[in-house]
Amino acid sequence: MNAPLPPEQSIIGATSCVFPVERMRAGARSTACDDLAEETPVAIEYNGIAYATMLATPADLEDFVRGFSLTEGVVRAPRDIYDIEIDSHRDGLVARVEIASACISGLRERRRAMAGRTGCGICGIESLQQLRCDTAVVTRAPQLGIQAAHRAARQLYEHQSLHHITGATHAAGWANAAGVLLALREDVGRHNALDKLIGALHRSGADRATGFALVSSRASYELVQKAAAAGIGVLAAMSAPTARAVRLAGDLGVTLIGFLRDESCVAYSHAQRIIG
Repeated sequence: MNAPLPPEQSIIGATSCVFPVERMRAGARSTACDDLAEETPVAIEYNGIAYATMLATPADLEDFVRGFSLTEGVVRAPRDIYDIEIDSHRDGLVARVEIASACISGLRERRRAMAGRTGCGICGIESLQQLRCDTAVVTRAPQLGIQAAHRAARQLYEHQSLHHITGATHAAGWANAAGVLLALREDVGRHNALDKLIGALHRSGADRATGFALVSSRASYELVQKAAAAGIGVLAAMSAPTARAVRLAGDLGVTLIGFLRDESCVAYSHAQRIIG
């Protein structure tokens, strides 16, 4: 089986590093070296306006910025992104994004100084009103067989190269209805991994109505919202969804699958798309 779609963007900085450690087990101690995943601050600027600072794995950053811009509603469509430049800085990386001038007024309204974290999907929002979702309902999605879903899940695990080294990263993958994994992105943050994947799908022109997305994590409400914003109608998670994620998936027309492992799964919304 061929590896999934490789990244086209270069890696900026190491994605992992080696630390000396002491291992302790059953009263015995030993020295060793351990590979740890890097978390790099990535500041995102739009037309010179600082918008957010995220902690991310320093790979596939153009895909990340593209997906983040789309799923956050900063731009309306991929064509609104004119250019992306990633520059190194003493304290991290800066993504300078040139977008259509028509998007600037909305950007100023949404502007936030956001310290991104790997565990929370709403860090930095200014009010509860910002949790309201105006994402369009997804109406096009494939019929998905259970065996195909598990086939893709096995491939997702096999191709998580950074996770196999460090044990500390999440993955988001894209597979066709037959369960063939076509793209995979990894990051220390599960939201970042999905943004990277969505950016890669938009860059490649993939038809989101013919496949489904998988994430190696639990399914939070923000992952559902990002999937719907990208036109993805089926989202499968290896772990559990939250109650808010299930409600949102039901409202947005997203088939949400949880606990995709051990040849079983649970369909939480729009189960009519699951066959077999």
